[in-house]
This record gives sequence, structure tokens and C-alpha cells, in this order.
Amino acid sequence: MDAFDELLRKELEDPEFEKEWEASEEEYQVSRAVISARLRRGMTQTELAKASGVDQRLVSRIETGETLPTVRTLGKIARGLGDGLVIEFVPKQSNDDDSAWEDELMEG
Repeated sequence: MDAFDELLRKELEDPEFEKEWEASEEEYQVSRAVISARLRRGMTQTELAKASGVDQRLVSRIETGETLPTVRTLGKIARGLGDGLVIEFVPKQSNDDDSAWEDELMEG
């Protein structure tokens, strides 16, 4: 476990921090989804922006989590990637279990 992982585990013991961390999960998932899809296609941010009809600076802000895109913008990005956009609600894991995002974060 590296220093970040140790610090995160310690911080997550604070209920206030944990609440804020969990509240940011959706933003993280949006950012991660855009980055993953772009990299799978071997595209740069500039190429994705051009194919999607959105500004490259917006792609960057979405990927860094600086801004949340609208559903319309996500649709444009999906089309620019040659993908469709699916939004779904999934059951939340219980607080007793480590969440999938936390496991993944700690792994790598």
C-alpha cells in the first residue's frame, strides 16, 4: 500500500470525509468513463473534441472532474466515439462491504 492509499484509508475513517468522498463517486465515474472510452479508441482529447463537436477544453475539464457534463454533452461525446450512451441505476453495495470503487482505487 502506498502513501496515498494509507492516507485515504485514514481519512475515510472520518465520517464527514467519507460522506464527501462518496458524494463525489458519480463525478469520478463520468470522468473515468470518458477517459476510458477515449483511450480505447486511441484518441486524443483534441480528436475526441473534433469528432464530438465540443471544445477540447471542455473534454479536459470533464476528464479532470473540474466540470460535470450535461446528458446532451455526454451524448455528443458518445457519438464522437462511435458509441451509444446508456445511463442506468444500479443497486448500491451495503456499507458493510468495501465498495467496488474503493477496491479498484486501492488496487491501482
